[in-house]
Amino acid sequence: MANKVLVLGEVREGALRNVSFEAIAAAKQIADGEVVGVLLGDSVANLAGELIAYGADRVVTVEHPHLKSYTSDGYSQAFLAVCEQEKPEGIILGHTSLGKDLSPKLASRLNSGLISDVTEIEGAGEDAVFIRPIYSGKAFEKVKIKEGIVFATIRPNNIKPLEKNASLTGDVASISVDVQNLRTIIKDVVRKASTGVDLSEAKIVVAGGRGVKSAEGFEPLKELANLLGGAVGASRGACDADYCDYSLQIGQTGKVVTPDLYIAAGISGAIQHLAGMSNSKVIVAINKDPEANIFKVADYGIVGDLFEVVPMLIEEFKALKVNS
Repeated sequence: MANKVLVLGEVREGALRNVSFEAIAAAKQIADGEVVGVLLGDSVANLAGELIAYGADRVVTVEHPHLKSYTSDGYSQAFLAVCEQEKPEGIILGHTSLGKDLSPKLASRLNSGLISDVTEIEGAGEDAVFIRPIYSGKAFEKVKIKEGIVFATIRPNNIKPLEKNASLTGDVASISVDVQNLRTIIKDVVRKASTGVDLSEAKIVVAGGRGVKSAEGFEPLKELANLLGGAVGASRGACDADYCDYSLQIGQTGKVVTPDLYIAAGISGAIQHLAGMSNSKVIVAINKDPEANIFKVADYGIVGDLFEVVPMLIEEFKALKVNS
């Protein structure tokens, strides 16, 4: 299907995001030839070895002060310059905030189609079929590319990365691109203080809804998430009520997550929220209302007060950790 596939390695705070390695695995599945990692930034060449360790055959880097922070103008100029040099038959990006913004612009410039939010790839090479959710996850469509560039974005935490092999070697080349005429200039980046696992890539998510009743009500959920090595999320209702920040919102207008375990505490199960988490591998619902819609998608349901159930779960998991 594609003799050469480019994969954008997404960098955050000096480290590669896990979706970069998942994208390499996806590229390996559709490539008949080599997989080329692409790194864009101000100082990113030192990360090339990690892309190779996860399966990239070689890496191309573009470094420029204007690429220190992401802008669609800067990144598109740099990535298109790489495309001009490499002439790929395939391109894979993560379906992240960056990927969702950049990929349509690249597709337009390359006069290419785009398969967005891919959750699975069936087959390999020219027989590869891309599967993506539609209608807020109520159905799935299968897409096969017959001609042109194979361009897709993959949803984080859905395609398993290849096993890391630090002994792998590959060529690392740098190209010079004059990034200019930017319509957006990033003068400063102000980040809210946060610790723990990235919500969009977390294997375990503990989410709260209006049932937590207050910002303080999220504290037991945070404790449970920290204990399990997971991340905290929220429904839109909890965010609208100022119980937590909108950066934690999961749903059709928030983040879409696909963890191995999703614990929904005090969430009724509105359609908007289900669109963001219904594809989780295992869903555990905690709600006082036995008729709550969340139980229709849950693998396990606990009818009870979250302020009684969550502390019990915390104690049980603590006991398991002590005895393990």
